[in-house]
Order: sequence, then structure tokens, then C-alpha cells
Amino acid sequence: MKRGLYILLISILFISCSDFQKTLKSEDTAAKFELATELYDAEKWNKSYRLLDQILQQYRGKPQAEKITFMHAMCSYQLGTYYEASFHFDKFTDIYPKSEKAEQAAFLAAKGYYHNSPAYSKEQKETIEAIEKFQIFVNEYPNSQYLAEANELVKELDFKLEKKAFEIAKQYNLIREYRASIKSFNNFLLEFPGATLKTDAIYYRFDSAYNLAVLSIDYLKEKRLKDAIGYYKVLQKAYPESEYMEAATVMNEELQEQLNTFTTKS
Repeated sequence: MKRGLYILLISILFISCSDFQKTLKSEDTAAKFELATELYDAEKWNKSYRLLDQILQQYRGKPQAEKITFMHAMCSYQLGTYYEASFHFDKFTDIYPKSEKAEQAAFLAAKGYYHNSPAYSKEQKETIEAIEKFQIFVNEYPNSQYLAEANELVKELDFKLEKKAFEIAKQYNLIREYRASIKSFNNFLLEFPGATLKTDAIYYRFDSAYNLAVLSIDYLKEKRLKDAIGYYKVLQKAYPESEYMEAATVMNEELQEQLNTFTTKS
């Protein structure tokens, strides 16, 4: 019984593959459209895409063109070719702005850019483009069913930019380029006022200022000690319960002791 069922399934699969190959090689665009639609509904993205790709241009300007254009873009998206998918979804919304699929196409176009966003350590051109695409989408569809997801994806993309800027500033601290680190953390705090890593940034800015001060030559030291103490006060006021406060307080006491020597001399 099981053997018979297995043979039947294999036969059906073989016939199905045979029908696909036959249709793929034929000149019958109507048959290709019909089979592509069946395969699309069955989520056979690759086979559907291959057929749609053959007939996309041939149906341009015809009533079926809207459906074919959307399905073609969706197949690209489902196959993970996100650059192509975003291009085709953008094209769809340009050609069919009043389509009932326009909102979904606009969202998936932006989401394609999101999928192409690289790790935070790499160049973030695609990340910035994705954020811009989502902003355009939200402006166009402020009440969209996809709004919550779009906002979550933008937060994720924003954090990549934040993380990259933070790690650049922190790297300056690690290689003892303290002036560059302080400047980078100041820029970071201006660019990302609501940053997730704000506490860390304020601490490492203080840490950089501390090291710059204690390692300074005498004629620069007094001012740098005062600057570092000022950064400590910012941390203390903003995040008194921070995990960094214990270490920062010890560092601040050392800064105060060294500053007192200048006061005593004067």
C-alpha cells in the first residue's frame, strides 16, 4: 500500500515537472500566465518567477499586467533577491498607485532595503536608504496595517547607525586617542539624543577625558582636569544609579586630588 502511494506521488511530481518544463519552453503566454498563477498560489516561488519573467514584458499595458507585475516582485522577495524585489515593487507603485496592492508593495519595497542593510560594522548606505524608504511609506500610509512593523524595523535600523557611531568613538578610547574619542562621543550624543547607548557614551566620554587629563603635561593639565570633572558631573546627575558610577567616582576622586595640587600651588 505504502509502496503504491509512493509511486503515485513520484508520478504526480514527474508529470508536474514535465508540465512546467513544457509550458516554460512553449510560446503560449496564456498558458504560462495560468500556470505561473497556480504555482504562485502554491508558493512555488522559483517556478512561478521563471514563467512570470518570460511574460512580464509581453503583458505590458494589458489588464493582466498589474497582477503579473505584483506577483513577479513578490516572487523576487520570497526568493531573497531583495534588490530586485524592491526595484520591482517601487516600479509597481509608480505604475499602479491606486492599486489595492500598492500599500503592500510600498511596504515590501522598503522592507527589501531593510533586508539588504548590513551589519553595523560595515558601510551603512543601505541602512540609511531603508530608513528613508520607511519614512516615505509612513508619510504615504499613516494609518497602514503595516505601521507597527515598519516602526519596529526603523528602530532596528536606527540602532545600527547608533551602534556604529558608538563603536567608532569607543575605538578611539581603546587606542588611546582620547581627544578624538571625546569629540566623537560629543557628536554621538548630539546626533542620537535618545540613544539606547547614551549611558555608555556618557561614561566612556568621561573615561576618555579622565585619561586625557591624568596623562597631560602640566600646562594643559588643569583645564583638562576641570573638563573631566565636568563630564563626571553629567554622568552623576543623569545616571546616579548607573553600573559605571562606582568606578567613575573613584576616578573623579583622583581628578579632584590632582586638581587640588594646582589650587594649592596658586
